[in-house]
Amino acid sequence: MIRDIMRDAAFLSRRAEPAGPADLPAAEDLLETLEAHRDGCVGMAANMIGVNKRLIAFDSEGTYMVMFNPEIVKKSEPYEAVEGCLSLSGARRTRRWRSIKVRYQNGAFQTRFKTFTGWTAQIIQHEIDHCDGILI
Repeated sequence: MIRDIMRDAAFLSRRAEPAGPADLPAAEDLLETLEAHRDGCVGMAANMIGVNKRLIAFDSEGTYMVMFNPEIVKKSEPYEAVEGCLSLSGARRTRRWRSIKVRYQNGAFQTRFKTFTGWTAQIIQHEIDHCDGILI
């Protein structure tokens, strides 16, 4: 189900709760909502659709990917970026990393590790910030 985009800064500033198997329907909604906004959005965190769970979906080089409980465990090569957000107006400067290693759970809740670089790494960092209640 495509959901409305959350714009309440107080809600978006809350740290997300861990996601579990009961959140699989929210992951489907997150993917559908991301796909509906593909023209202006490349990633979403669950709190952007009103679900305060540690869950993200993003475009990974043309394929959508979902991560439950993502955490950055390694990062390198800092740089400054300017980003916008579907939940907020305008663009803001922020610090990002060119390469990140992420620990996350897949849809079967198996722990996985994957390294991302470049644009995909930047998208993931933005969405993990959402999970941590950090507004860019």
